[in-house]
Amino acid sequence: MDRYVEVTEKIREFTERSVKKTRYEHSVRVAEMCARICRFYSLDAEKGYLAGIGHDMCKDFPIDELLFLAAKDGNDIIDFERNKPSLLHGRAAAVLMNLNFGIRDDDILEAVANHTSGKSGMCDLSKALFIADKIEPGRPQATEKYIEQKFSYSFDGMFYSVLKENYDYLVKKGYMVFPGTEDLLEEYKVEGVE
Repeated sequence: MDRYVEVTEKIREFTERSVKKTRYEHSVRVAEMCARICRFYSLDAEKGYLAGIGHDMCKDFPIDELLFLAAKDGNDIIDFERNKPSLLHGRAAAVLMNLNFGIRDDDILEAVANHTSGKSGMCDLSKALFIADKIEPGRPQATEKYIEQKFSYSFDGMFYSVLKENYDYLVKKGYMVFPGTEDLLEEYKVEGVE
């Protein structure tokens, strides 16, 4: 069913106009990877592509605009986000998708809003987008062998593997980790997956 084709194209065009070229190219790769993950694990690939193509549509917006848009989603902006407002680009994009593009699908909006940090009780599309954003082929570690290895896991195993890898990378680099990430690791832990 092609219910998302027209709006996906509008979001793609908006993203292409709104972000720098390398960010747009990343968005295309994320959309393709998210659709691939969705097909592989029997999820809706059209939704996956739409979420992927628009996930970073607000990434290059000015900080005041990110704060303004993110505040419209009804959730508090926590101190961690105020100190690093670029993290709000997913929430801002979800608001924009809803208000400007008529996206009402809760899974798409949740996936886009939470693609940087994840959240407790994530829907499968949110997990797919989180994974796709971290393993798209433009990422330095994302060799064919690496991606093939990720696809050898169950869906939850793949998600946990990528979540843990992202957490370990941030800790190793000495970066601040989004509050609650340790709890997410515990919530989504899959035995035998590292």
